[in-house]
Amino acid sequence: MLRVIDLRGRKLTTSQLRRVIPRGGVSVASVVEKVAPIVSDIQHRGAEAALDYCEQFDGIRPDAVRVPEQALLDALEQLDPQVKHSIETSIARVRKVHAEQKPDSHTTTLAEGATVTEVFLPVERVGLYVPGGKAVYPSSVIMNTVPAQEAGASTLVVASPPQKEFGGLPHPTVLATCAILGVDEVWAVGGAQGIALLAYGDDDAELEPVDMITGPGNIFVTAAKRLVRGLVGTDAEAGPTEIAVLADATANPVYVAYDLISQAEHDPMAASVLITDSEELAQSVSREIEQRYTATANAERAEEALRGEQSGVVLVDDLEHGIAVADAYAAEHLEVHTENARAVAERIKHAGAIFVGDYSPVPLGDYSAGSNHVLPTSGTARFNPGLSTHTFLRPVNLIEYDRQGLAEVADAVVNFANAEDLPAHGEAIRARFEDNF
Repeated sequence: MLRVIDLRGRKLTTSQLRRVIPRGGVSVASVVEKVAPIVSDIQHRGAEAALDYCEQFDGIRPDAVRVPEQALLDALEQLDPQVKHSIETSIARVRKVHAEQKPDSHTTTLAEGATVTEVFLPVERVGLYVPGGKAVYPSSVIMNTVPAQEAGASTLVVASPPQKEFGGLPHPTVLATCAILGVDEVWAVGGAQGIALLAYGDDDAELEPVDMITGPGNIFVTAAKRLVRGLVGTDAEAGPTEIAVLADATANPVYVAYDLISQAEHDPMAASVLITDSEELAQSVSREIEQRYTATANAERAEEALRGEQSGVVLVDDLEHGIAVADAYAAEHLEVHTENARAVAERIKHAGAIFVGDYSPVPLGDYSAGSNHVLPTSGTARFNPGLSTHTFLRPVNLIEYDRQGLAEVADAVVNFANAEDLPAHGEAIRARFEDNF
C-alpha cells in the first residue's frame, strides 16, 4: 500500500532529502487571496458578518455568536461519565506537565547597584480555536486551554464551528470540556471568520478582541491567522498531521502499522512515513496495514492518506542514515522503534515530539501522555516549538541601576552613542552627573 522511496546507496544533501521525502499539503499562500475578503468583512461588519459566513459554510446561523453559559452546563450534565473521566484524566496529566514548564523569575547582578531581572508575564486575553470538521476535538480544548491557564492568562475564549445537528452550537463534548476547565466564554464560529472575529472583536456585540490566537485548523484557518498576525499573536502555522516512524529490524510491525493507520484516519491529507533500514520490516508493515486499515470506522479516509504522495516507506542504509532522514523530514510526531530507542531518540535534532519505544505511541500523546499535541508540521519543527506554557508567557526585563551602577558604565554608553551619531543619548547619561542639572 505504501509507496517505497529507496535511498540506499544515495548520499543526498539535506536540501535534496527534503525534496524526495514524502510530503503533501497545500500551500497556505494559495488560499490567502480567498480568505482576505472574509477577514476584511469581519473587520468592518463584525459578528453580523461572522453569522452570515456560519450560515454559508456551516449550513446554520446561530442565534448569537456567544454560547449561553447554560448550554455549557447542560452539555456537562449530559456528558457520558466514562468520557468525562477520560477528559478529567487527560486534564490532570496535561496540567501537571505544563505547570512545571513555567520558568521562575531571576535577577542578574552586573555590578554594585546594577541589576537586570527577567520576569514572565502572561498574555492577558487568549483566543483558542477548536476545529469541527471530520472529527470532534475536546482534546484540542485541553491542549490549548491548560497551558494558557498555567501561564496565568486572565481570560480565555474558545471559538468552535456551529453544528447544524446541535442547533447552531459547537459540539456538546467540546462545550462540556470547556465547562470542566472553567472556560465560560465560548463563541459558535469557526473557519477564517472565527479567527478574524477573535482578532477584531465587535464592540456592539460585546465581543472583546483577544491578544493571541492558538489552535489547529484547516488551511483557511491557517491563512486567516497569517493575515491577522501582527494585530494579534499566533502560534505556528499548522498543516495536515504527520507521523514518521524510525525503525530497525527489532520493531514490531503490528505496532508500527497501527500507529501509521492511526494518524492516517485524521485526514485524507495526513502523512504516514516509515523510515527503516530493514526491507523485511517495510514489507511486513505494508502487509499489516493492508490487513488492518479496513477495520477502522474511517477506513476510506485512512486509505486515501496512506496511498497519497505524502505517505510512504523510506529505505535507508543504516541507523545513521535513518537519523539524517528523520532530521531532514522534521516530523510533527516521530516514533522511535529501534534497539536502544532512548539513546537514538536523544540524537534526533528536529521533531515536534518524539515518542520512544513500543509503549509510547502517538495516540497516547494525542490525549493523555501529559505532553501537548499542538505541534509544528510541514518541516517547521526545525525552528518552531509545539504549544506549551511558554507560548503564553512574555519575558520582560526590569532594568534597575542606582547612581553608582550607572556611573560605572556611563563612559561606555556615551562613547557608543557618539559612535552611532546619537549624541542626545549620551547627554541623557551625562545629565545625571552634572551638579547644575
